[in-house]
Amino acid sequence: MNSTEREISYQNTNTYSTLNKLTNKTKQVWFVCHGLGYLSRYFLRYFKHLNPEEHYIIAPQASSKYYLNSEFKHVGSSWLTKENTTLETENIMRYFDAIFEAENIPKTNKLIIFGYSQGVSVAMRYVAKRQILCDHLVLHSGSIPKELQANDFKFLKTKTTLIYGTSDPYLTAEHLAKETKKAIDLFSDRLHVIPFDGGHRVNMAIIRTLV
Repeated sequence: MNSTEREISYQNTNTYSTLNKLTNKTKQVWFVCHGLGYLSRYFLRYFKHLNPEEHYIIAPQASSKYYLNSEFKHVGSSWLTKENTTLETENIMRYFDAIFEAENIPKTNKLIIFGYSQGVSVAMRYVAKRQILCDHLVLHSGSIPKELQANDFKFLKTKTTLIYGTSDPYLTAEHLAKETKKAIDLFSDRLHVIPFDGGHRVNMAIIRTLV
């Protein structure tokens, strides 16, 4: 078979979800990237315990949707795969740009970039590629993109927190050691590591301590 793969550009439309209202009482804005299998509107439930007057949460939505099982009832989504990763990453970066433009976050608000599981990869790439001066970068139970280097985060002087469950089935001892070393190489003394007893899940108790 003599096939040819071609590339085109076209306008695309996507959704995102928010929790609470952005007002003059808002102190912290969270940009939270969900993990594999989530929809953004459901991912927001992990942040509903935060003070609604002080915290405004923005949850972008991965555009690749799929049914989670053979019953074809529940839908999840994925940010990236190994197929056309560079191209798909750039699409996501432009989508994030559009969200930030639409939200027009005041400079007076503290900005937290939060990635969980697969969301870690897109959150980190966005901060690095766009040099986002966030006040806190949170990496929860995910892998650091291989191409990122210390120079990509040299501009970022604020704290970075690495969170993981000690019983996470996706993090073997070897993989965890590798990811921790990579994080230390990227962020040096700005890195704060928080392990917890548990598996691959969002730890809401630790989220409370980040505010």
